[in-house]
Amino acid sequence: MSYARSVHFAHSSISAAILLACISARAEDTQSTVAPPTPSPAPAAAPTAPSTTTPTPDRLDAVQVRGARDRLSLDQPSGTASRMNLSVRETPATVQTLTQEEIQFKGLRTAREAFAEIPGAIAGNVPGNPAVVMMRGFSGSAVSILQDGVRVSTSTVVQRDTNTWHFDRIEVIKGPASVLFGEGALAGAINKVTRKPDLEGNHFDALASYGSFNTSTLAAGANLQFSSTAALRIDASQLQSDSLYDVDNNKTRSRGLTTSLLVKPTADLSVLLAVDHFADRYDGTYQGLPLVQAAVAKDPSRIVRSANGLIVDKALRHKNYNPNGAYSDAEETTLRSRIDWRLKDGWSWGTDLTGYTANRAFVLSDTQTFVAPSAGFPNGSFARTVQRFYHDHQFWNVRSALSNDSVIGGLRNRMTAGLEFNHTDLSSLRQSSAASALSAVDPYQPVVGDFPTQNSAYTAGNVNFDSTLTGRSVFLEDALNISTRWLLVAGLRYDDMALKRKVTNFNAKPNTAQTAEPRYHPLSWRLGSTFDVTPGTTLYAQLTSAAVPVSSMLLQSIVNASFKLTKGRSAEVGFKSVVLDRRLSLTGSLYEIRQDDILTRDPANPSLTVQGGRQSSRGVELNAAMTVTPAWTLGAGLGYVDAQYDQLIEAGGAVRTGNRPINTPTTTATASLSYLVPGLPLTLSGFVRHASGFFTDTANSIHVDGHTTLDASAAWALSKGTTLTLRGRNLTNAFYGEYSSYPSTNVYIGAPRSVEVSLVTRF
Repeated sequence: MSYARSVHFAHSSISAAILLACISARAEDTQSTVAPPTPSPAPAAAPTAPSTTTPTPDRLDAVQVRGARDRLSLDQPSGTASRMNLSVRETPATVQTLTQEEIQFKGLRTAREAFAEIPGAIAGNVPGNPAVVMMRGFSGSAVSILQDGVRVSTSTVVQRDTNTWHFDRIEVIKGPASVLFGEGALAGAINKVTRKPDLEGNHFDALASYGSFNTSTLAAGANLQFSSTAALRIDASQLQSDSLYDVDNNKTRSRGLTTSLLVKPTADLSVLLAVDHFADRYDGTYQGLPLVQAAVAKDPSRIVRSANGLIVDKALRHKNYNPNGAYSDAEETTLRSRIDWRLKDGWSWGTDLTGYTANRAFVLSDTQTFVAPSAGFPNGSFARTVQRFYHDHQFWNVRSALSNDSVIGGLRNRMTAGLEFNHTDLSSLRQSSAASALSAVDPYQPVVGDFPTQNSAYTAGNVNFDSTLTGRSVFLEDALNISTRWLLVAGLRYDDMALKRKVTNFNAKPNTAQTAEPRYHPLSWRLGSTFDVTPGTTLYAQLTSAAVPVSSMLLQSIVNASFKLTKGRSAEVGFKSVVLDRRLSLTGSLYEIRQDDILTRDPANPSLTVQGGRQSSRGVELNAAMTVTPAWTLGAGLGYVDAQYDQLIEAGGAVRTGNRPINTPTTTATASLSYLVPGLPLTLSGFVRHASGFFTDTANSIHVDGHTTLDASAAWALSKGTTLTLRGRNLTNAFYGEYSSYPSTNVYIGAPRSVEVSLVTRF
């Protein structure tokens, strides 16, 4: 299907869905303007972030699923998808939630593992961008990562592979979300919602696990209720491993401490104060497995095919070519406050204050390029470069919104209007070497050497990026019930972003500095509708827009700073349904996303970079969860995406038009099956994950085959609050490529078969 035809199809589908809703609504309730639906009680506040006034208790009484109804939580509100307290069913977009219970049930230890559970997405652990996500055909800065509803910066700058213990849930909204979170979020937004205190008494929970590759996790959390109006929540975790990928010299440590105080002096007012701290370190960061010539391979694999004959050699599976002293680490601290105040006559007010500081280091060998055999290296060699990147990052944000839930002209109307201000300072020293700065290594018997510490080694680049970004935003959302079954939703956001960039080149004699001060004024919007065909089934349609920088805004070059923001548009139709006495929950969507004005080369002058390129994707997603019997439960997710560069020319005039973007499998799928053994406190579960093949380069010259993995677990409930679980991951010991790194000739190999024993308790 051509792009024009598919856009026409998507837009026609939306028009048809809205027309159907109008006709059905008119036939269903012609009295809606004279006999309005009774509005629900106004929420305690229409939050600008996930509500903290009625937090869900963090109760892990058992990790097995016991026949919960509506397991997709379609009637629960989502603070990520809207600031009007709309339920997932009322939101005209694909919204998915991964709860803490599901995280423990599936054994998802880190953000990367959790993100890979999202239907239609894959995730990788690229050292410069841990837990990077591809979703709906777009990746990197096109997917926004939030914490408690706040976007600190582009995900490629701030995202780390944090421990999942600290999150009450992970909420995902698919498709453009700039109207909620500003620039970026073309493919969607992922919100990590931390655990919050509750006023339901004192309770404690803990996790201890140990498994293959000397991997262990210790985590604990406590809710302490001081009175009927105040409670404290504190959680701590530590994960350490010789290597989550079973790679040499890749020791991993990750720690977290989150704490929050909830004060609710009256039924109408609540105040939350929170401090979050996360730290991680990876020794000899894993860059993926470099490809070699087939002629030298000792155990060749066919999972990678390339135009130049390079392949994956399974004999190198555990090798790490980083020199001694290479590492990646980060320390980040966030201070947050949240005020929710319910006023009179359906009005409410909410304000978020956020302060954030972080230091990050990326000290590693960024490329390992295969060199043909020679007299000194009969097996060939890897020429290596090294880099040292450092981030000193500060950010603050204030967001305040006034909301109303009332009846206007006989129709229920929910509205939120607000302002947002933020400021960012980032200093980043970026040093890189030529290949001659580090000796070449034999692929099979590498003598990795030591990381160069002298500044004179970094002749290929020695620059400092100083960035200051000030943002001011105004936003408005509205949801109008035309009838009890038909809802119209609209949103508008205007951003004013002032960026100051200074790039200092320390290799120049004398040092040189370039500056730029671009200003951006994106306007984002969304227009959608939902219609309840039956009490359990809802149809929806939505048109949305987004604005995305041509590269990471805080780290883009002076040249790129002169370009305007790219424009994104999306059309989506879908359904959400709970049937079979609410035992089966289903969602499905058909979408199209288009990004205009991406960087390309001038066809008449390939040496000149211009805007005018275009990238698009179209696809289908399905998600299901079912309680078959009290003993059997199952879940499944499927994503299909047809993504391509509609117009792209690269350096030298290479035409990439029609090619598929990197790290974009056409098909992803997950499935789980759980069985509660009759008469025993034992739950047996199986988990299947599949991703089809993908390319590692825009030329589509290197292809990584698809893969399927199988996990399983046996969970024994020792008591009401304590469960012992034996878990096996990748039980078939599949050898597969998980993601591609930089350069395109490095491929991340998924972790081999592993086992783990864990104990979860609560009292």
